[in-house]
Amino acid sequence: MSSPVLIVGSVAYDNIITPFSTGKNILGGSASYGCLACSYFTVPQLVGVVGNDFDPAHLERFEKRGVDLEGLKIDPTGKSFFWTGEYSEDFRTRKTLEIQLNVFETFKPVIPDNYKKSRFVMLGNIAPELQGHVLDQMEGSPFVIANTIDLWINLKKRILLDLIKRLSLLVINGEEAAQLTGDHNIVEAGRKLMEMGPEMAIITRGEAGAILFHPEGLFVVPAYPVVDLRDPTGAGDTFAGSFIGYLASVSRTDLDSLKKALFYATATASLTVEAFSCDRLETAGREAMEKRVAELLRITQLKA
Repeated sequence: MSSPVLIVGSVAYDNIITPFSTGKNILGGSASYGCLACSYFTVPQLVGVVGNDFDPAHLERFEKRGVDLEGLKIDPTGKSFFWTGEYSEDFRTRKTLEIQLNVFETFKPVIPDNYKKSRFVMLGNIAPELQGHVLDQMEGSPFVIANTIDLWINLKKRILLDLIKRLSLLVINGEEAAQLTGDHNIVEAGRKLMEMGPEMAIITRGEAGAILFHPEGLFVVPAYPVVDLRDPTGAGDTFAGSFIGYLASVSRTDLDSLKKALFYATATASLTVEAFSCDRLETAGREAMEKRVAELLRITQLKA
């Protein structure tokens, strides 16, 4: 029987500038991508905050995907979190042009009582003290997956390191893994992440795929071969949301289930990058995802 997934993070408006086009005032935020990805597998329970400018049509988008919005606060005193980013010609780098925290600046997650027993939790890349505040409110011992970004590694490394010790799984990209561990060798960085205290870790490497570091060993999945790359924003949050959504749908966290979740996470993230915002993720459908999982399985098999 599937379990719901508590997802805590940002719900935002983005301006995205790419070599091909620009998306203005589009739906973004770690919780938005995480919830929509997770919704293909089970019920996401969203905890976040938006402002007085948030379009109710976006709430309807979440509801149509079965997202539980009890934990989403609408703050009438200000505007929603807003971010502007620009990608390089090859999409390998991204720079932030503008951040307006707005109502997110004073956001302190309050977990509804009926969410506190959730067995699966995804912590988006909010400040590590807020991630810890979420865990302080939980009952039992949930499976917790968390994301972080270079900002928190730079500004709040000590708090982040304390938070990492409480995680079942840390998901982090290759650049941030090197920044956090001081090691640019991906295998050594993964080993050092494990020494920091999480039960396991995943390092995502964009077009090079992802590596799961587990007490029983390593497992590698290549990236799905995307041809029409349009907007990489939210790929990491999609990856995490799909990964934990699959685990919650089977209510298992053994190594075989983790490996299969890695295939689903990779396939789902490949859909997200094919359009601005959450548009392709939201509308692609389970069939498109399953086809990509099957293709990934096919290209990674060796027949004797």
